[in-house]
Amino acid sequence: MIEIRNAKTSDADRLLEIYDYYVRNTAITFEYETPSLEAFTARIEHTMKRYPYLVVEVDGRIEGYAYAGVFKDRAAYDWSTETTIYIAHDSRKSGLGRMLYEALEEKLKEMGIQNMYACIAYTDLEDEYLTKNSAEFHEHVGFSKVGVFHKCGYKFGRWYDMVWMEKLIGEHR
Repeated sequence: MIEIRNAKTSDADRLLEIYDYYVRNTAITFEYETPSLEAFTARIEHTMKRYPYLVVEVDGRIEGYAYAGVFKDRAAYDWSTETTIYIAHDSRKSGLGRMLYEALEEKLKEMGIQNMYACIAYTDLEDEYLTKNSAEFHEHVGFSKVGVFHKCGYKFGRWYDMVWMEKLIGEHR
């Protein structure tokens, strides 16, 4: 059984476990060190003050999470948000990501959000730390690439690009 629900701070252990894999084994996140449980829980609490933070459970076990956050910290950007998604590495390509992002998008629309943005680590030459899967996933769910920052992230002794992708979800009246 699959359920998508609002995250709780008590989920932080499992969410951090999912995130830790990406910190240690990939360039998907440019973080070098996995945050402490206390710091990660504080991030969740901070996000949930203003934005949705969702988890997907399969048979009662959390297999991924997605949330929205501030795009830019100026009032004129209040209708835009940056989105983030992580699926347990052994549950990728199962459809859970699409379900999570669709649920997140609905919640954002209810809030009056007009634009979703994603900041994605990217490489032209895939390696053992980074593939194009994240950018391809975002394209698959309706995002378009709008910009590239070249060689802006350094991890595992290599330089990686970052792409910005957007999805317009509102009517912009």
